[in-house]
Amino acid sequence: MKNFGLLILGIILGALAMYFYCCNDGITEPPEILKPAGLISSKEARTLDRAYDIRHKIISDSLFRNTKEKDNRSSWWSIEDIQNYINYAENQAGELGYTMDGLRLYLGAYPNSKDKTGLTTMFFVPTGTKNTSEGNMVPSLQGGNSNDILQADGLNKGGHGDPPSANYPQ
Repeated sequence: MKNFGLLILGIILGALAMYFYCCNDGITEPPEILKPAGLISSKEARTLDRAYDIRHKIISDSLFRNTKEKDNRSSWWSIEDIQNYINYAENQAGELGYTMDGLRLYLGAYPNSKDKTGLTTMFFVPTGTKNTSEGNMVPSLQGGNSNDILQADGLNKGGHGDPPSANYPQ
């Protein structure tokens, strides 16, 4: 009987320990916020934006001088759209046999049509490395450069600036 009592006490203590270990809602610490590489200040962003002015002027003066619309200088996506795209792209990359490791942002342009001038756009594509069965315990020797995942969907159609040709900051 003594051993049976100890068994019951052990089960109860084990259940309590598991409860506090697994079900500690609100007790966990928030994830650490890491500062990403490549951050720039607002002043540096202004400098980069102003340095692009001459290129934008050349493009606008040569391609869009006879149009009502001004060419885009920026694109905007909601946080929700970006997060949803990252989740979607990671899933699609896995289905295609890749490990997604980043996003690449491209400048592009819509084709001209009869009634519309093809303006500049920006779009994301996922990047990653092909999963292979050949393993290596040393991560730096596993791959090479991260490449675009060609079969994966990109993200386009962000909002444009207001007005489209507006400089930083808006």
